[in-house]
Amino acid sequence: MDYMDIVVYVMAGILGLCIGSFLNVVIYRVPEGMSIASPPSHCPKCGYRLKWYDNIPVISYLFLGGKCRSCKTHISFRYTLVELLNGALTLLSVILFWKESIVYAILCALICPVLICIFFIDLEHSLIFNVFLWIYGGLSVAAVIFDPSKAILPTLLSSAIGGAAAFAVFFGLRLVFTKIAGKEALGDGDVFLAVISGVLLGWERFLLAMLITSISGSVILLILRKKHGDEKDHEYPFAPYICAGVTVALLFGRQIISFYTSLIGV
Repeated sequence: MDYMDIVVYVMAGILGLCIGSFLNVVIYRVPEGMSIASPPSHCPKCGYRLKWYDNIPVISYLFLGGKCRSCKTHISFRYTLVELLNGALTLLSVILFWKESIVYAILCALICPVLICIFFIDLEHSLIFNVFLWIYGGLSVAAVIFDPSKAILPTLLSSAIGGAAAFAVFFGLRLVFTKIAGKEALGDGDVFLAVISGVLLGWERFLLAMLITSISGSVILLILRKKHGDEKDHEYPFAPYICAGVTVALLFGRQIISFYTSLIGV
C-alpha cells in the first residue's frame, strides 16, 4: 500500500461518513413527505437549527453526548450508526474494487447508500419508495455494464438469469403465501427489490444473497417472536434482510463462492 492508496482510502471513508449524514435526512424526511433540501437540519423536538459544528459525522454526536445542544433531548444512535455504516461500506467498495475499476468502485459506493435508505425506511415504516427502486435499478444496470470480473456477454447472461429467477421465486412466493394466508405476504416493493438485485448480482451471487437473507431473516424473526410473544400473523418488513444479503454478496460474494467451491473441490 503506497501513499496514494492511503489518501484515497481516507478520503473515501470521510466522504462515506458525510454522505451517511445526508442519508439520515433522507431516511427521516422522505416517509414524512418533507423536502430533503429545506428546511435546514434541526431538532425535531425543539426546532433548534443545527450549526455546522453540530453536523460533523460521529464527532458531533460524541461531543454532545447524544443529546440536542438546545433542549437536551436524546438523539437516536441510529443517526451515528447510519454514518458509520455508510462510511465503512464506501471504504470497503473502494478497497475491494478501486484497483480493478474506478467506475465500478464508485457505482458500488453509490448502491450501498440506496440499500441503507431502503433498509431503515422499511424497518421503521414498512414502505419501499419507488424513487429508491428507480435509482437502485439505474445504478445496478450501470454496475453490470462496468463489472470488471467477466466479459460483458457472460455478465449480461448471468444478470438476465438472476433477474428472471428472482422474479419467478418472489412473485411465486407472493402468490402462494397470499393464497394460503388470505392476505398479501410480499409487497410489490419486495419483488422489484429482489428482481433488481438479481440483475445486479447475477444468478450465482444472487443465490448467496438469498441464502443470507433467508438465514438472517429466519433467525431474527424467531428471536423477535420469542422475545415479544408476537402472533404468527404479525407482519414484519422483509426488505432489510434482502438489503443485508445483497450488500454482503455485492462486496464479498465472489470471495465467498470461490472459497466454498474450493472446499468441495469444484
